[in-house]
Formats: sequence, structure tokens, C-alpha cells
Amino acid sequence: MALILGLESSCDETAAALVTSDRRILAHKLAGQEAAHRPYGGVVPEIAARAHVEVLTPLVEAALAEARVPLDAVDAIAATAGPGLIGGVMVGLVTGKALALATGKPLIAVNHLEGHALSPRLAAPDLAFPYLLLLVSGGHCQLLEVRGPGDYRRLATTIDDAAGEAFDKTAKLLGLGFPGGPAVEQAALQGDPWAVPLPRPLVKSGEPHFSFAGLKGAVLRARDAGTWSAEDIAASFQQAVVDCLIDRTRLAIRAAQGATALVVAGGVAANTAARGALQTLAAAHDLPFIAPPLWLCTDNAAMIAWAGAERFAAGLTDPLDVAARARWPLDPTAEKARGAGVKA
Repeated sequence: MALILGLESSCDETAAALVTSDRRILAHKLAGQEAAHRPYGGVVPEIAARAHVEVLTPLVEAALAEARVPLDAVDAIAATAGPGLIGGVMVGLVTGKALALATGKPLIAVNHLEGHALSPRLAAPDLAFPYLLLLVSGGHCQLLEVRGPGDYRRLATTIDDAAGEAFDKTAKLLGLGFPGGPAVEQAALQGDPWAVPLPRPLVKSGEPHFSFAGLKGAVLRARDAGTWSAEDIAASFQQAVVDCLIDRTRLAIRAAQGATALVVAGGVAANTAARGALQTLAAAHDLPFIAPPLWLCTDNAAMIAWAGAERFAAGLTDPLDVAARARWPLDPTAEKARGAGVKA
């Protein structure tokens, strides 16, 4: 059994966790920054990086105290090395390097997206490779075949905005508050999802990739029209996103070979409407549907520690001069998708 210390600081959540290779979460400490970013309606990178510097070390100390283990009992240090806001990524990775150097323990530089991709296996021990993953978050919207640690085949990505980014921008346009995803979902509960005639970009086109920039523009026009309530716009927007996710995931199910399950991960995976629609889609194709607990969908250090445990078991460690990356595709061999703003 291995014990892994995980560090996460890629955006506006700072976290430290201790996770064992037999899936026990001994400790998880997280500090959010919602109050600091709320006046700006979104995450300010400089503010986020400074906050990570202030709280990460105390969080590590608190996690070790909660688990009642000394630092030298840890078998490896796993830290997010990208993708993300580069200032924050550097804070976590440098801290991980310092701890690894001080203890003589191996360093594992974790791709934040791999943390999301493997997190369902932390919660579902029977989930076997390969599985089809919809990875949907603030910065990314992808469909992937997950074959094992470091082994991914990208089937689709977004050619402009990610779904989570569209949620955040919609919340800002409608004055619903920050963070945007939960705010839109809450407002949508009071609205009619069919009230506003919003587009479903690329639905039924056969295009494997996602696009949400046009939908975001349509929300702006609907707001400015003054015809519909913010709740109806939010509900209609959420339904349009769900319809796009389902259409593209259906195509991916056909393209995937031998998938053991349909899995969803990432911050938008916490959206109840999206989960319900994906569960129905999986049942229609006789696939098990797996989604991590809601707290594991958003950014956290337990998923980083678990990804570290999976990589550690596979003998995948990293030198202390490994670089932080603002962008880091899970499938670097994937053909480049069309679109000037494509996020691989």
C-alpha cells in the first residue's frame, strides 16, 4: 500500500490531501477563494496565485495532522503541474518539489485533467479500463477513451469555449453571481427550459467537437431583448448545453471501442440536469453510468493524490526539473481540431 500526498492549485481552489492506493482518503483540506473573486465576476489570476502562496503550506500541515502521519511516512508527492493558471500551477508544483527534495520522496507531476479523468476510479473500485469519459469543466470539454494512466485517446474537444466557461459567462451576463455554474443551475430551477429559443451549436451535424461561443452570444441577445426572465434564460441555456453534451456523447459512444462504462467528470459533472441526461443516455446504450461524488467533480487534491497513486503504481515519476504548463493535452497525438480558439 502506498500513501500519496496530493497538492492542487491550478485555478482558485487550494487543496492538500492524503490518499492511499487502496482508496482511503485519510485527509482532505481545501481553501476556496470565492469571496476574493466575487467582485470581479470571475477568477483573477494574480489574486489566485497570491492566495495559493498564503494557504498551501498550512493546508499541508493540517492534512498531515488530520491523518496523524508524519511527512516522511508519505511514499510520494503528487502535485498538479498543469494545465491551468500558470501562477497557481507554479505555486503547487514548486511546493511539491520542495517537499520531495526535503524528504527524498519521488515527485509525481500530475496533469490536472488526468486527476479528473481518474477520479471516478477512486470512488468506484470496479470501474475498469478502458472507459468513455466526458470531461466537462470550466476550461475544458472533451470526450476521451481512458485506457490507463498516461494513455488517452481524444475523440472530441471544444473548438472555442468550454461548457463551464459558458456557464460562468452566462451567470455574469444575467447577474446571477459567482461561481457561475451553481448560480445558473439554481436559477434554472425557477425557469422554463423551453421558454427561450436558444441554438444548439453543431447538434445533428455529425461534427464530433463542441462549440459554446455562439450559445453564449445568443444568451446576451436574449437578455437584451427584455422579453424573458433571467430564470427562463438560465433554464433554456442549461437545457441547450445538456442537449449539446448528449448529442456529442452519443456520437462518441458509437466511435469508442469496448468501453466498459460511460463516465463523467469535471466541475460541470456536478450539474444535476447533465447527470440525469447522461445517465439516461448510458442506459439506452446498455452502459453503466459512473459519476464521482459531487465534491470530487470540482477541483480537489484527493483526485490529484489518486492520480499520483495510479501513476506511482505504474512506475511513472518525474524529475525535480519538470516544468509547469499552462496547457497540457491528455492526448498529444490527437489531430488538431478546427477553430482558432480550440482547447486541446
